Amino acid sequence: MVSKDSIVALSSGRLPAGIAVIRISGPKTRFVIETIAGAVKDRFTTLRRLKAADGSVIDHGLVLFFPGPGSFTGEDVAEFQVHGSRAVAAKLLETITGFEGVRHAEPGEFTRRAFLNGRLDLVETEALADLVNAETEAQRRFALSNAEGAQSELYSGWRRRLIHARAMIEAEIDFADEDDVPGSVSEAVWSDVAAMIGEIERHIEGFKAAEIIRDGFEVVILGAPNAGKSSLFNALARREAAIVTDEPGTTRDLLEVAMDLNGLKVRIVDTAGLRDATGKVESIGIERARAKAGATDLVLLLEDMAEPVAVSDVPNGIPLLRIGTKYDIARAGAGSDYDLVISTKEGIGLERLLNEIGARAAAAAGGAGDVLPSRLRHVELLNETRDFLKAALSGQSQELRAEDLRLAADRLGRIIGAVDVEDLLDVIFSQFCIGK
Repeated sequence: MVSKDSIVALSSGRLPAGIAVIRISGPKTRFVIETIAGAVKDRFTTLRRLKAADGSVIDHGLVLFFPGPGSFTGEDVAEFQVHGSRAVAAKLLETITGFEGVRHAEPGEFTRRAFLNGRLDLVETEALADLVNAETEAQRRFALSNAEGAQSELYSGWRRRLIHARAMIEAEIDFADEDDVPGSVSEAVWSDVAAMIGEIERHIEGFKAAEIIRDGFEVVILGAPNAGKSSLFNALARREAAIVTDEPGTTRDLLEVAMDLNGLKVRIVDTAGLRDATGKVESIGIERARAKAGATDLVLLLEDMAEPVAVSDVPNGIPLLRIGTKYDIARAGAGSDYDLVISTKEGIGLERLLNEIGARAAAAAGGAGDVLPSRLRHVELLNETRDFLKAALSGQSQELRAEDLRLAADRLGRIIGAVDVEDLLDVIFSQFCIGK
């Protein structure tokens, strides 16, 4: 059950700012707003003088009231838009929480109430968190599509098909002698189940693309010491993020910078130079570099064309670009052994390299309109769904096969929050900021 308390929070972010938005939700909302601001018209923005408990004026601001259930949370909701100073926001919050039955909201509590009141399902809730945290255009599009129900509709559609299939199988079991029950529905049901297994498996395969959209396409820079790794890292970061010297082994740990390439998040990782280490700390850095390169999306293997030092321990199975560096001082004719040549000093080849990284990131992220599983928990439950469907397809007893269909539908229900998800709620909503 949703708490009977009303909740309030600053919803507009860090102060000071031009405007502060303070949101309240719950049964006390109308009383609070009318006491502080006077009567207002539903769903209309009204300029009001906002008063404290002692009658003094807190500020002049805009007031909006959304009666439930047609609000974000499904309860009565109001918003105060006031000048964005810390003092104004603090005084207004102090005044509102001074009312009996009104308290400060916990992280994600507004969205949690929206879920509990049926305004959002669990997948839409998770997508809303992604939308709030979106940094790139691809993340925004992906999160918005799921927040508007694309992912939920896919899972709900599969679940409806399974519920129908189970009903048909159980009808055949229980009412086989009745005239209004088809003689055999098994062939059509199991044909649809087999098709659904293929659909789910193809959907699961899209999780890697979803990870790249949400977390970024990772690029690891490898090479011998003084191959120009940190210089390239700084050039891509457009700042002195890594120390660059003539002394080999300067970089000892992994350094990372995130960038936006054509609307996709790309994470560039600088690593220690690969060689026989001269000290314990450098050895740890080199091992971390090798481990990182073995589990990344793309490796840039750099080699100094003026003084080439080959690196043999390159990870297998990882896409790789061989990059010749220091093109400005390289000997004549150098560069034929590389995919790209660059000079960070002269800026040669950097744009071409960025274009290549961007193209590979876009290809890895897949089609912009694809419906993809956006969480590992979705994939785990989808794998269980598929396994139950395979068991149903190969089973002998109609009763046990019907039970496998029930279990498969149950797993899809857990993804969207239709069944048995209470243990997930605290984890999911704790990821939201206060005021959302």
